[in-house]
Amino acid sequence: MDVDAYLARIGAGRPTAPTPAALRELHEAHLLTVPFENLSVHLPERIVLDEDALFDKVVRRRRGGFCYELNGLFAALLRELGFSVTLLGARVFGGGRWGPPFDHLALRVDLEEPWLADVGFGRFARHPLRLTACEPQTDPEGEFLVVDAPDGDIEVRLNGEPAYRLEKRPRQLSDFGPTCWWQATSPESHFTQNVLSTISTPSGRVTLAGDKLIETVDGKRAERELSDAEKVEAYRVHFGIDMNEAPVLGSFPAPGLRPFPN
Repeated sequence: MDVDAYLARIGAGRPTAPTPAALRELHEAHLLTVPFENLSVHLPERIVLDEDALFDKVVRRRRGGFCYELNGLFAALLRELGFSVTLLGARVFGGGRWGPPFDHLALRVDLEEPWLADVGFGRFARHPLRLTACEPQTDPEGEFLVVDAPDGDIEVRLNGEPAYRLEKRPRQLSDFGPTCWWQATSPESHFTQNVLSTISTPSGRVTLAGDKLIETVDGKRAERELSDAEKVEAYRVHFGIDMNEAPVLGSFPAPGLRPFPN
């Protein structure tokens, strides 16, 4: 991996040692520069869970991605910088129920104590969370709580509501391939039902969901509808993504779309 190119992409310096402070800086820098987006599903493009392919997409082509891509690549960067990283599967809570296993990919980073790092969940903690903390953890995005869950899992809550439930078993990036394929191709997946790009800003968040541009600054929300031409410009200005035309909802699946190399 070209570590310097990755660090330049997120505007972060190379840490002198793998420390909690260094992890915090890298985590926040990533969230402020690399969007969570599902544009590949609708362009459409093949989603390849391979570190070289992910590096090309996120770093060289200056795109974003969803959890398997962003956290999968961020784990590779952290390892290159000397961090001990474990990939964990998670079930996301939504619609009053828990999603399937491998619904989400998050990271455990072991330093003097274990930390939860997650740069691929959309709105989530700006800073890494202590995995063994019993008390609420205050973050710019809200109040987080990490608690024990049934079957040895770990439940993460945001502002009192469940976000997702982590399994403790270590995983490989390839383990998430089948669920990634389902997320990118199934009509039942929320990624195929919506075109979304969102990114943290120092004062809030910017989201382009379908035709709606939503900007939150210091807790104040503004929303407006965009034309196709305005959407192309919004992708460039707010997310750093250059494209000739905006993705079209429902243009999936691409012929031969696979989450792993042929």
